[in-house]
Amino acid sequence: MEIKGAIFDMDGTLVDSLGGWEVLGGQFSEKYLNGKVFSPEKDVDKAIRTLPLKEAMELLFERYGFGDSGADLLNTANETFAEFYKTQAKPKAGVYEFLEHLQSKGVKMCIASATAPHLVNIALEACDLKKYFLKFFSCAELGLGKEKPDIYYLALDFLGTEKENTWIFEDSLVAVDTAAKAGFPTVGIFDKHNEGSHNLEKMADCYIAEGESLTKLI
Repeated sequence: MEIKGAIFDMDGTLVDSLGGWEVLGGQFSEKYLNGKVFSPEKDVDKAIRTLPLKEAMELLFERYGFGDSGADLLNTANETFAEFYKTQAKPKAGVYEFLEHLQSKGVKMCIASATAPHLVNIALEACDLKKYFLKFFSCAELGLGKEKPDIYYLALDFLGTEKENTWIFEDSLVAVDTAAKAGFPTVGIFDKHNEGSHNLEKMADCYIAEGESLTKLI
């Protein structure tokens, strides 16, 4: 692969953190649902994982009506994810080695995440990943999720590299589909918490399968 720039998703791509959604579901169950298991429909679960967190919590409030408001759910989500990133989230296998390789080759790297900026910062600090990236961009700052390519174009403009040599690394089918349709080369990354992850192999230009790591690309 010819690569001059790299735009990475964070959760499920660089950091093994998608289990945080199950932790949040447990918090919702305990705090709002009297212990009843919170299990959103597939379409809702898929949407909230790629939307900015504020919009995701508003969607949950509108759909299920627990809590006082979307803002109430957002407060719970922010507290839960902050603690999760600090104490439980770890880099995925091969991430350090791959980032070191790209850095040694002079590849410009940044992050494009649906996660709120303060949570991205906590996660990168906790996992010692911040040093590899020139900047991180958040869908929360744009008010748009990854069903739109805006965040990728924002990152591309910052990197100043050509689109055909700027690879996007994602674990989400929605995000890979968006990036591919926008003309970016893509790397799809399996994550056990994403239903349908195996379908990434058909969609992405390169695929990191279950049991593999990004070192496959070195």
